[in-house]
Amino acid sequence: MGVLVLLSAVAALAFPEVFGQVKPTVINPLLGVIMFGMGLTLRADDFRIVFSRPKDVIIGCLAQFTVMPLLAWALAKIFALDEALTVGVVLVGCCPGGTASNVITYLAKGDLALSVGMTGVSTLLAPVLTPLLVLLLAGQTVNVDVAGMLLNILWVVILPIAAGLLVKRFWPRQTTAATAYLPALSTLAICAIVLIVIAANASKLMSSGLIIILVVMLHNIGGLAVGYAIGTLLGMPAAKRKAVSIEVGMQNSGLASSLATLHFAAYPLATIPGAIFSVWHNISGAIVAKIYSAINK
Repeated sequence: MGVLVLLSAVAALAFPEVFGQVKPTVINPLLGVIMFGMGLTLRADDFRIVFSRPKDVIIGCLAQFTVMPLLAWALAKIFALDEALTVGVVLVGCCPGGTASNVITYLAKGDLALSVGMTGVSTLLAPVLTPLLVLLLAGQTVNVDVAGMLLNILWVVILPIAAGLLVKRFWPRQTTAATAYLPALSTLAICAIVLIVIAANASKLMSSGLIIILVVMLHNIGGLAVGYAIGTLLGMPAAKRKAVSIEVGMQNSGLASSLATLHFAAYPLATIPGAIFSVWHNISGAIVAKIYSAINK
């Protein structure tokens, strides 16, 4: 998966005029297809477990909105990033978890229901916490479309998963036969998303330099490592540690790029960290999924 995602990014950089023809509006349907496929692997009991033990979701969300924002701010200071890139990095850190984290948790054999629950809760908290954290850490204000975010998680996450659950309930034999192909489908969908995001930002990426790439990599890796450490310190089983680690380390970088475009027009480079994160966290996620899938204790 990591190789395919990297090749997709290189292809988008090499031929942005070709892949740039694809409208970003297809990203949400692609994510919906991924979530539908994961819904085929879930049971209704998985979600009852999450909501009957909300402590795990609360722990994960607290880590999400403390570790990543503070790490973003610290990295921006350490590497003396200019104002535009600082805003972009902090914005990525202050965003909720993205649906890509659910895909990686699924591939890592982590607690998928917990991951989906954390994504949902962090997204619902984002309209309040994201602008406040950006204001606190970057000194800027961000207006978040509350209704738009709620509708987005409804259409892209909740409804496709619910549809997958219904299909599994009424056609269990066919669902079992299709399950073996779901990881491949998820990988292809992620590659398509990377092609679209990178092609749209190719010129900016080529001019942004290596420093911001290094900062984004450290941000993501640091979040993954601290998230796993938190799960370990709290005595969580392996599946939950994986989910918390991935959920903390992988951000909704597409949302970060979108917010930067809409609310920080004075800082064109603020969109760059989100675009780089979109590629890198899928590459690191693929590597982490491979490593984590072998951890059972």
